[in-house]
Amino acid sequence: MEPTIRLTSFLLVLVVMAIWELLAPRGPLTVSKGLRWFSNLGIVAIDTALLRLVLPVAAVGTAMVAEQRAWGLFNNVPVPYFFSIILSVAILDFVIYLQHLMFHAVPRLWRVHMMHHTDFDLDVTSGLRFHPVEIVLSMCIKMAAVVLIGAPPVAVVIFEILLNATAMFNHGNVWVPLKLDALLRWVVVTPDMHRVHHSIESRESNSNFGFNLPWWDRLLGTYRAQTAAGHEGMTIGLRQFQSVRRQTLPWLLLVPFRGKPGDYAINRRKYGK
Repeated sequence: MEPTIRLTSFLLVLVVMAIWELLAPRGPLTVSKGLRWFSNLGIVAIDTALLRLVLPVAAVGTAMVAEQRAWGLFNNVPVPYFFSIILSVAILDFVIYLQHLMFHAVPRLWRVHMMHHTDFDLDVTSGLRFHPVEIVLSMCIKMAAVVLIGAPPVAVVIFEILLNATAMFNHGNVWVPLKLDALLRWVVVTPDMHRVHHSIESRESNSNFGFNLPWWDRLLGTYRAQTAAGHEGMTIGLRQFQSVRRQTLPWLLLVPFRGKPGDYAINRRKYGK
């Protein structure tokens, strides 16, 4: 049941966002959509197959086991079920924020994560473009968090659906009226807000780490409202990866092992000056 719900929501959001991008794009794309979509969706297929093989239980299955064996905070502390769901979703989102920050701060983890930032354009498929190694590490982190907080299985299902949907939304090449964007970014990470994170300028990519809720960036000082060059003038990607031939699926899989890390987003020696 759970895989069907997740697959249905994934396809629905993908189709809606793709249509939105056609009808009201934020800006022109610089690389062939066919090349990028083949690579990005190919990564999704590999990620999904690898997770099924390596971690077949995944986060929802872990929540079920934790519930049966009374592991974790909410399985031992009397909290109303509804509130345990809301709090679990919020805590898991905070964990993903910290994970994202960590993947920018630790050089070895940045090598894995930088494949996500090699995209020249942002659209709905960019939110799915994560290296298989990162996907496995991320799932391990989520499973550990689920056990520690004793998240109800339904909360994990809701979180996984929201995370996937908002990732596709906030990477979308879609036009959102500026006044509406200013309001929305108080409750959800908007495309304009997250696009700043994909700027080629490291000071800008060192910001807006949230995928779903925008509050963590605001509370912890990593929020940046806009880019210096503006959304029309900004360059997306990494300086060391500006060749179209490096957008193919085989090359993307080799990025962590052969790609130059450059100045990873959080480099205290530079930012301390």
